[in-house]
Amino acid sequence: MAPTQAMNPPHMNGQSSNKANGGKPWVSDLNDPDIRNAVPQDVPSIIDLKKSLPKHCFEGDLAKSMFFVFKDLSIAFFLYLGMLLVDYQPYLVIKAVYTPFYWFMQGTIFWSIFVLGHDCGHGSFSKYPVINDVMGTFLHTMIMVPFYPWKVSHRHHHKNTNNIDREEIFYPIREDYTKDGNDFRPFKPGFLGGISWWAYLIVGYFPRNNCHFNPFDPMYYQNFWGCVSSIAVYGVWMWVVYGYCEIVGLYYLATHYIIPVLVFGTWLVIVTFLHHTEVNTPWYADDQWDNVRGQLSSIDRDYGWAHSLTHNIGTHQIHHLFSKIPHYNLEEATAVFRQKYPHLVRRCDKPILSSFFRMFDLFEDQRHIKDDTKLFIYKTKQTQSKDD
Repeated sequence: MAPTQAMNPPHMNGQSSNKANGGKPWVSDLNDPDIRNAVPQDVPSIIDLKKSLPKHCFEGDLAKSMFFVFKDLSIAFFLYLGMLLVDYQPYLVIKAVYTPFYWFMQGTIFWSIFVLGHDCGHGSFSKYPVINDVMGTFLHTMIMVPFYPWKVSHRHHHKNTNNIDREEIFYPIREDYTKDGNDFRPFKPGFLGGISWWAYLIVGYFPRNNCHFNPFDPMYYQNFWGCVSSIAVYGVWMWVVYGYCEIVGLYYLATHYIIPVLVFGTWLVIVTFLHHTEVNTPWYADDQWDNVRGQLSSIDRDYGWAHSLTHNIGTHQIHHLFSKIPHYNLEEATAVFRQKYPHLVRRCDKPILSSFFRMFDLFEDQRHIKDDTKLFIYKTKQTQSKDD
């Protein structure tokens, strides 16, 4: 049987031991040479890792963070202004060209705005908790994200990264949970349409479900009032959105706002999925997991023209090891980490969309694992065929 916490994890920011493997010996899964080669060795402590990075990388600057807020909001405003001008000009060709451009670029900027709110959730936006929560609530609410509940669930993800039995999202599922047909089937168009992001906010990720709009969920009880206030602000914003719809109509609401929000959701799902899903990246059972190895299972990716625009979120290993590092210092910290610990680097430079389709197929095919699995990796279909 799977560990009991796998069905109903503590979801109150629980965390396994930070000691390397909790002092336990590695298990028989290491007899698989692919898994043995995937598990990092000679792993330093989190303290030694931190000492190896420049101290100034950990220092946030409120003025600099606010500059990025101003920049992103300005871009969003001028894109919206352009859409308004296009709406009221007579040339259909211009509208046909600018409208999809607007949807994609505004959705991308919404994703950039989300990343700034994400920094607020981690406390890397500034050294002032109240400012972080106020700015995070403002930035996330405007793109239809309940900030404080998401902050709590995201913190749970960081505390249990690549832990099969405690992770928040996209974890392998033990077969015990699916015996009664209780399962979900990954739906590629849902991933690409941002629909799965909304499904996650409303019902969570099977089998460890939770609703981000329910402050009474056990995950949120220690942060009840923060969640209530965030949901209340969200409700006010929904009233504003409804008022906008009353003025311009449903078509223009969808064109100006809803479709870009869905594009943002698509960005979020694909990026989150790819940062934690790749061939030969280990997942650990709870009794085999430790903090440093878990964080090292994050994968760095480059988003090309959108990489700096979306605030270097692709430098994900360092972000997971040290979430207090502001986004504008991630590149420098990552360069130092790669130089000093090349054997710990997980990096994929393959194109993003093809990587998503490749890994989605492997995820769909291999995500169900045996109840007694202690270590797990996704394998290429060629490698899997050889094993079989």
